[in-house]
Amino acid sequence: MIVTKTTQGEAGGPPAILPSARGPVAAALGTYWFGVTLWKRIFLGMALGVGAGLLLGDQAEQIRWIGDLFIRLIRMLVTPLVFATIVAGVVSMGDIRRLGGVGVKTVFLYFVTTLIGAALGLGLGALARPGAGVVLGQPTEAPAVAAPLSLTDQFLAIVPMNPVAALAEGDILAVIFFAIIFGLAVLTAGETGRPVARAFASLADVMQKMTRGVMEVAPFGVFALIAWVTGVVGPAAFIHVFLLAVCVLVGCALQVLVVHGGLIRLAAGLPVTPFLRDIADAVVVAFSTSSSAATLPVVMRVAEENLGVSRVVASTSLPIGVTVSMDGTAMYVGLLAMFAAQAFGVEVTLLQGLLVIISIAVIAVGSAPVPSASLFLLAGVLQTLGLGPEQTAMVVGFILPFDRILDMMRTVPNCTSDLAVAVTVAKWEGELDKDVYLAKPTT
Repeated sequence: MIVTKTTQGEAGGPPAILPSARGPVAAALGTYWFGVTLWKRIFLGMALGVGAGLLLGDQAEQIRWIGDLFIRLIRMLVTPLVFATIVAGVVSMGDIRRLGGVGVKTVFLYFVTTLIGAALGLGLGALARPGAGVVLGQPTEAPAVAAPLSLTDQFLAIVPMNPVAALAEGDILAVIFFAIIFGLAVLTAGETGRPVARAFASLADVMQKMTRGVMEVAPFGVFALIAWVTGVVGPAAFIHVFLLAVCVLVGCALQVLVVHGGLIRLAAGLPVTPFLRDIADAVVVAFSTSSSAATLPVVMRVAEENLGVSRVVASTSLPIGVTVSMDGTAMYVGLLAMFAAQAFGVEVTLLQGLLVIISIAVIAVGSAPVPSASLFLLAGVLQTLGLGPEQTAMVVGFILPFDRILDMMRTVPNCTSDLAVAVTVAKWEGELDKDVYLAKPTT
């Protein structure tokens, strides 16, 4: 008689079968699959999808349902993820009144650089038109694009008459507005608001874990979507992705060299060369991890040891920057907004563009400092253009296979923005050691 060994699950749960009971082949495959980084698995799904699409041609339509299922899972996450992360992000800033002059100046500069990033993304998208000719739905379908509202009606619609209804209906801009007001109310409640603050911090963490769980399905959804796009539309679809990647690269370079370099030179009155020379460690970590949060310890060390920022300013401005400073994300979301508008044939007016920039600046603050988080916050921006959750999910499904390398690029200006603002505020407050800033780093 063969006895199967089992172990007791966590917290007295059901017994978990050991790998030996599942068979050595299944155990080995499972260990290998989950041992590979997710973005590599997504790239594998994309590569296999291209091959399947070329092989199957129009018959690839038969497996599209797998991609549609993945899109539905993404749509399921959008509204609760936006609400939880923005409330948690506002609450995580702490008591704004205690931040003093350093905090006010820091938040102001972060908001300005985020607005510039959003405008830069829209401008690059309008010039390069990476979404023109992209097919994100059936070629014979006419996507359900709502008629654009007047600017007054769009602003009024941001304030929900019923927050619960806004959550249920997926009215993302209204959800964002209510989340910000709610988060500020939790802050002003002081001690009595702490249990709510902890609850939303936990909820945001749970939603992010749920997002990671859904992302485990991504390789299969990406395989089906790419096979369908390749089989029905043809390999020409990848030309648009390449153009989008070029736009992201150019946008990141402009942000680091022109926007952040300009902040150092014009606002702080310091030479730019030492700044660009001494931030290399932080840039490498930001690029490799695609996470502003993971980069924070290195950023703080670089700010104090290489750039001469005092510990008082570094410990105040840089942790705020992890949540608030997202101008690389803002640039990327602005670019994707134009990409989506062009793909669905939506003309963006000047007034709509201004509203999109403001929306991006607000949404970027709620973007979690982890890889690919910004993709799931597109709905609020695209809603201002009359595009609904279905169109948002199509854009996410199309971009997701290529998002890792794009995410690595756009995390760099998020990081350099933190450092540029910290140096500028330190200079304004008399908390910058200029000799350290000018000297070459010893580490």
